Amino acid sequence: MTVSSFSPTLVLNADYQPLSYFPLSLWSWQDTIKAVFLDRVNIVSEYDEIVRSPGFSMKVPSVISLKEYVKNKKSPVFTRFNVFLRDKFSCQYCGVIKQSHDLTFDHVTPRSKGGKTNWTNVVAACRPCNFKKGSKNAKEINMFPIKKPEAPTTNLLKRNGRHFPPNYLHESWRDFLYWDTELES
Repeated sequence: MTVSSFSPTLVLNADYQPLSYFPLSLWSWQDTIKAVFLDRVNIVSEYDEIVRSPGFSMKVPSVISLKEYVKNKKSPVFTRFNVFLRDKFSCQYCGVIKQSHDLTFDHVTPRSKGGKTNWTNVVAACRPCNFKKGSKNAKEINMFPIKKPEAPTTNLLKRNGRHFPPNYLHESWRDFLYWDTELES
């Protein structure tokens, strides 16, 4: 069997929790094999797929854990993606959930009127709402964000990320994802 490009490896921290939920911490099989040889990771689970060289063969890891614990940053970086994740991929004016490519970010107080590009002035917005609001203040057009924008915590982004599972989830990952959520009764 040949190794496909669709064999990502779930990367867990040394405490066996995912480094990130969204985007999920995934490495290519090539990066994973390199980390195994450099003795930086432990293999937790494997695919049936095998990678071969003239004098070597091994199953491709499906789940690995880092040997050294990586601390989460105390405050998330201000990025377009993190704004969307904070706002749960929903337009903060009409409330509709969108794919990230269908969202823009809007300055509540427009930059042309002194608004800053930061956590407390930027919200996710769908294109129609962003166009409608334009470069007007929220008060001028009576369009206010559903939720007041503020800087998120790493834990908030992690919690929000759990609501948006990735398109690909291998069965060997299930024991390591969402293990701290409430089970069905």
